[in-house]
Amino acid sequence: MSAQDKTTKAVTMRDVAREAGVSRMTVSRALKKDSPVSKETRDRILKVVREMNYVPDQLAGSLTTRKTGFVAVLVPSLNNLHFAETVQALTEELESHGLQILLGHTDYLAEREEQIVETMLRRRPEAIVLSYDGHSERTRVLLEEAGIPVIELWERPDVPIGHTIGFSNRAAAADMTRTLIASGYRNIAFLSEAADDWTRGSERRAGFRDAMREAGLSDHRMLRAGRPPMSIEDGAAALPDLLARFPDTDCIFCVSDAPAFGVLAALKVRGLDVPEAMGVAGFGNFEVSRFSSPPITTVVVDPKRIGLEAGRLIGRLLDRPDAPHSPQRIDVSATPEVRDSIKSLKK
Repeated sequence: MSAQDKTTKAVTMRDVAREAGVSRMTVSRALKKDSPVSKETRDRILKVVREMNYVPDQLAGSLTTRKTGFVAVLVPSLNNLHFAETVQALTEELESHGLQILLGHTDYLAEREEQIVETMLRRRPEAIVLSYDGHSERTRVLLEEAGIPVIELWERPDVPIGHTIGFSNRAAAADMTRTLIASGYRNIAFLSEAADDWTRGSERRAGFRDAMREAGLSDHRMLRAGRPPMSIEDGAAALPDLLARFPDTDCIFCVSDAPAFGVLAALKVRGLDVPEAMGVAGFGNFEVSRFSSPPITTVVVDPKRIGLEAGRLIGRLLDRPDAPHSPQRIDVSATPEVRDSIKSLKK
């Protein structure tokens, strides 16, 4: 085949077989991960594949094996480091099983999630992984009827669709609130996003209420501002309104570390001492909370482990597709870590 031919039309398996002096079946076998073809023959075929820039048609193979070789992955945001770390760990684990991901992001919108799920399922993924922020009724139906493993991450939903890997955001937020109370704070405010009723942020707000009521304290100091995900700028912008509404506030618990950093910066501008005049806490253990001044008390989670566990689970499920698999509930830890943005715990 001339160089001109190679640039004007796609190279086929027949072309590779002719160039290597073997049958198409031998080429097909040589391209498999656990190839039965001799090393000498396989090396010759792979050399031809590289020289001819041949790309195997996986879709054609999937027509007989019904395997597409990819896993659909949906995340709420593409610029969130936690989701990036989760996807990276998941991708690396899936690659060890010969699988790739097809990634989509929902922008924390239920209707967008529904559209992406439908589009992904048309491509026949072997499994679908998505961060749990609640689902529309149609999304639930699509996933329940998909006939493939469904794995929900970052939460333990009350009514899971399939498998879950995560923690209770409500319980984790309640634990953090108890930590703040134990440090001596009583007039704690909770800062979260507006229009977050279907997200994990609403679960964190519910956990704050649980712990405040449990301690016999008022949970009315709540402000919702900005759309998910709440930013550093949102946190700084919300502080004046929060203090105007609740001037007796002595500690601000934020739905995540980004707005907590914004609150911290805005408090410094006002000349308010952290933690003596005002405590600050966040959620997530993002880098910004670890290297702020002072470091921000936060809920520590492990995004890499969530991705790794998801990849391992998919590997187990797909290795034995005909075996019965009970729904897996894999818990990961989410625990408060006290730093210098709140007063020392009372003894």
